[in-house]
Amino acid sequence: MPDFATTIAALADEWIELRHQLHAQPETAYSEHETAARVVAELSKLDALRITSGVAGTGVVAVLNAQRPTPCVALRADLDALPLVEKTGLPYASQNLGKMHACGHDGHITCLVGAAQVLAKHADELPGAVKFIFQPAEEGGAGARKMIDAGVLDAPRVDAVFALHGWPAYPLGSVAVRPGPMMAASQAFEILLTGQGAHAAYPHEGSDVLLAAAHLITILQGIRTRFVDPMDPAVISVCQVTGGDTHNIIPDACLLRGTVRALRQATHDRVMTMVREVVQAVPKLFKASAEISSLEPYPALVNDSTCAELVADVAATLDEIEEVDRAAPAGMGAEDFAFFAQAVPSTWYQMGLRPPESAQMPTLHNPRFDFTDAAIPLGVHLHCAIAHRFLTSPPAWKCG
Repeated sequence: MPDFATTIAALADEWIELRHQLHAQPETAYSEHETAARVVAELSKLDALRITSGVAGTGVVAVLNAQRPTPCVALRADLDALPLVEKTGLPYASQNLGKMHACGHDGHITCLVGAAQVLAKHADELPGAVKFIFQPAEEGGAGARKMIDAGVLDAPRVDAVFALHGWPAYPLGSVAVRPGPMMAASQAFEILLTGQGAHAAYPHEGSDVLLAAAHLITILQGIRTRFVDPMDPAVISVCQVTGGDTHNIIPDACLLRGTVRALRQATHDRVMTMVREVVQAVPKLFKASAEISSLEPYPALVNDSTCAELVADVAATLDEIEEVDRAAPAGMGAEDFAFFAQAVPSTWYQMGLRPPESAQMPTLHNPRFDFTDAAIPLGVHLHCAIAHRFLTSPPAWKCG
């Protein structure tokens, strides 16, 4: 393997500064214009790359060794931040009120920019192409699907895609991966209940949409507990209830928002069908009506078994890695890398972020979360080593 470590050590301080700058200027889905421009500016310093910007709106794609189109491995990072008010108090805290890199995408971007810089210095030692994918709108915007639709997996054709995600539950120096389902299929829904408003003293003169909502929430939970195999992971969560303006008026409308999640796609689809059936039936008992709409679903993220093994094997060879979990627990969160995994053999893995001196750290999507700077060189090394292993494996090596 090339001497990636020496190059990484020389650039580590620059990457920390880059991440801090990205963290201070977060942008949400499909508005990552300045973020993408910064990525392009960094990549443009490398003559070896062929760069395309504006992919699927704000995405950026760079190709190393485009003259050697096969084999081709892709590495992916997500660009977008969350609509969240930051509470870290850091010197580089978000300067864009109501927007925050609370899922570590600033770290992911930095790790991939770093990988491009390091691999470009070792381009002659790579017998194929590396495609660096900087994807917009992971947080609910299905940016991965839109990039695929825009042809990101073509010219050159990508043989496999790998992505890392910083994980605060795991200690720094660890990697966790698993073959098969890694993250859940997910679909957000919105239910609008409407009825006849009334005075609180005379509820019989109207139709109580809040009472209908309360029963609806209870019965929705019954789908999970009574119609899904207890050994088949699934969850229904109603996370927002909005209705009413004061203490003595029964409102004429109530809005519910939530999600359905399941590790198996078939289970997710069946549960979502039952949710729609319940939504149509229950409000009628209270002389109310309901309409349900949903956002674009994310499929289950299913790691290719051979690609997952490659990640684990490579991680185990790095001196910085102290622990490799090859059978990490699957999670009920959603990740639109699943669209890549549906298209080509792929693996998404978790890289530990928790500092060794800390028993815990703020979780993802927490206003006090911050990507650990010390993890950046390791993330870069993982990207580089995985790409090198893939490209230098014997020609007969295939995913899956």
